[in-house]
Amino acid sequence: MSASYYLSCLWPGLPELWWRGRMASLPLAIAFCLALNSFLVFGWVYPGWISGGLFWMATLVGVTVWGFYVVRGLRELPELIHPRKVSEEPDRFREAHAAFLRGDWEAAEQLLTSVLAIEPRDPPALLMLCSVYRHLDQLDHATVLINEISRLEVADPWWVEVETERKRIRRAMAAEAEAKKKTKSDARENPATDEAAPSENAADMTADRATAA
Repeated sequence: MSASYYLSCLWPGLPELWWRGRMASLPLAIAFCLALNSFLVFGWVYPGWISGGLFWMATLVGVTVWGFYVVRGLRELPELIHPRKVSEEPDRFREAHAAFLRGDWEAAEQLLTSVLAIEPRDPPALLMLCSVYRHLDQLDHATVLINEISRLEVADPWWVEVETERKRIRRAMAAEAEAKKKTKSDARENPATDEAAPSENAADMTADRATAA
């Protein structure tokens, strides 16, 4: 991993935001920005606003906290960048791909879910899971997932595959809507036949009664 990746650790909260999109780290990043600006303002722009002893005590505390988050960020960065390489769980993407090729959609879904539990932003696994949902006729799930994939920056190189899958989902939804429309149309034609059937049964009962008499 390039040393330039570690520069993001100098800003607490930035690695989680930049590499994983974790909005929970946004308050920490904002707090560091406010602390840094306060240090510059009270220490160099308007040094007379706060006494020197209080300023340097606050600076010492701030540097200690900053160092703690920098060290933590350096330790967690490999997991943020390449979670599969540092995970103890086996990578089961190949098994999921094999299950997908043989049409075992339920097994493929379970395996892809385990893959995405390790790396939730893996475009190939996400696209394959979207296709599995389409084959399982879970078109609502497929639509939501394909929209989420299109918002990921890491999925930008996969935009052709994303748009292709989106078109397939739309065709499947159109076919499903057409099938429902045809079913409703058939249901409208069948009631006349269904209404005639009771009359025939009634006539048979009348004939049976006449014969019995």
